[in-house]
Amino acid sequence: MRHRRLFLLVAVLGIVAAACSSSDDGATVAPTTTEATVTETPDTPAVVSVTGDLVAQDGDVVEVHYVGTLDDGSQFDSSRDRGTPFSFTVGTGQVISGFDVAVRGAQAGETNTVRMEVADAYGEWSEENVLELPYDPSEGELSVGDTVTMNTGQPAEVLEVSATTVKLDVNHPLAGEALTFEIEVLLITRP
Repeated sequence: MRHRRLFLLVAVLGIVAAACSSSDDGATVAPTTTEATVTETPDTPAVVSVTGDLVAQDGDVVEVHYVGTLDDGSQFDSSRDRGTPFSFTVGTGQVISGFDVAVRGAQAGETNTVRMEVADAYGEWSEENVLELPYDPSEGELSVGDTVTMNTGQPAEVLEVSATTVKLDVNHPLAGEALTFEIEVLLITRP
């Protein structure tokens, strides 16, 4: 079965290449230098991983390395420092909107530096994201500056603690900040 699909893929690619190599007006189109790897297992359909002239588009899974800095030059995150590339599906909301925009249209092997305004990053800091909730000290001790995890999985910083309430800031720690990312696209996988 694997050989049949691979042969079919090669045949289809050959037909597409032949159709693209000429047009009715006699003009020719230069061939691309795209390399493709077909992966297939009994449990999953074939996917095509591509490097070369293909550009990232919505629905593609991209693997990137990135370094994120603030306007003052301080680094807040880096996949390079962790030694592990970051993968996500373009256009599905898995990343901040500015990151999606920065990767969409990029080719594998390309490195770009992009500054994202607050609205395209984690948004403005908002007083509405400061919550005062009931607190029972017998359920665990809290101190100002602690980070707790909400029921939704979202982290929050403890701002104030009283005998009966706790005030939490659930704004993202980078809310209100413009962000700069150096992004290197390593691989584009088109399912």
